[in-house]
Amino acid sequence: MGARNADRDLHVRAVEHEYPTPNGAVKALARLDLHIVAGEFLCIVGPSGCGKSTLLELLAGLRQPTTGTVTLGDRTIIGPSRRRGVVFQQSSSLYPWLTVRGNIELGMKLQRVPRAERRTRADEELQRVGLTEFADHRVYELSGGMQQRCQIARALAADPDVLLLDEPFGALDALTRESLQGELRQIWQSTARTIIFVTHSIEEAALLASRVVVMSPRPGSVVVDRPLGFSQSGRTNIDLRADADFVETCHDLRAAITSTEER
Repeated sequence: MGARNADRDLHVRAVEHEYPTPNGAVKALARLDLHIVAGEFLCIVGPSGCGKSTLLELLAGLRQPTTGTVTLGDRTIIGPSRRRGVVFQQSSSLYPWLTVRGNIELGMKLQRVPRAERRTRADEELQRVGLTEFADHRVYELSGGMQQRCQIARALAADPDVLLLDEPFGALDALTRESLQGELRQIWQSTARTIIFVTHSIEEAALLASRVVVMSPRPGSVVVDRPLGFSQSGRTNIDLRADADFVETCHDLRAAITSTEER
């Protein structure tokens, strides 16, 4: 990455986060440090309840850390921003009374993007995710996989520097999930955006990421930070699963998670 992209690097510095409960504060994250270079595809894995989603919400500006700082470039993240697009596991953030196009254009409309530009950008993203022929359908008429495509298109239409995804394919069937994994990988390769992807699946992380971090059980912190030494470019999931480096990576990541759970 060149110096010109430094203002799009994400930094998480000495972050701790606590949730208040009737029985006292519960610490979700503890002294977490992470530097995410612009243009990376980072997957975050770890045991249930380790704070993966909390970390993603901090990066999105949906929560504030109890202590520490989260910055994009030299600016502290203090709330949501169009520079960071978010895609959740469930499609409930889509508006059922709007068409697919209407959902994709909504964020741009709120930003006062001119109508002609909104339509052009929406058309580009509809084509990118394969929903052009469904542009005028209501979202409730779409399958689960199509609704997730719509969420991704809406996030991309705002032209964010960073795309944050919280287990977006977790509720989908295996074939749909595999198809969307390939599409997301192509989106990353064609747009060079920073993608941060939370998943419970070690294999999914290895199929998608350029780098994987493993978090410890609650309170979560980074215990493994591993750049992947193989390329997924131009290769199918079947090809990758037969790759010795892929198999070794999955084994090592699984061992790391098991080790943290046994401590």
